[in-house]
Amino acid sequence: MPYITWNGPSATTAAQQAVTTGTAIKTMLQLATPATRMIQLLEWGWSSDDPPGADGVIELLQTDVAATVTAHVAAGVPNLDPNGPASLLTLGTSATGYTATAEGSTTASRVFDVCSLSSTSGESGLSYVRQWMPDARPIIPISKFLRVRATTATTAIDLRCYVVFQEVG
Repeated sequence: MPYITWNGPSATTAAQQAVTTGTAIKTMLQLATPATRMIQLLEWGWSSDDPPGADGVIELLQTDVAATVTAHVAAGVPNLDPNGPASLLTLGTSATGYTATAEGSTTASRVFDVCSLSSTSGESGLSYVRQWMPDARPIIPISKFLRVRATTATTAIDLRCYVVFQEVG
């Protein structure tokens, strides 16, 4: 069953929020796998309202250490099947959430995708989507963290990002 989560609270009476990147590396979205399930990535993407003042980097990677984030709630990780079960992702400020206030000290990582964000890009350079073929879908093992991180060194930008995944195992 596929799930989706964004780097902000679930949209209700207002549009999905954009979150500022800051001017240093910042985890925009973090997913924490539980001790009983892995997740397999199906798709991820991001969009920005404006280009940064200098070229930036948006990356998708697995880490062994959590960032400190604003905790997601169960409604922030909906099942795309309205009759499906709730996600088993671990929720909390050191688990699944968005907008990191502290990055933690990552000692091991696996990078799944990296995109450059040009400071001179036109509108086509302000969004990105990647879907994986079935045999090439990354799997995040139990008790690990998937992060979408942004680095915009000189000027913060507003960024929306999401991950579509399924739970396996």
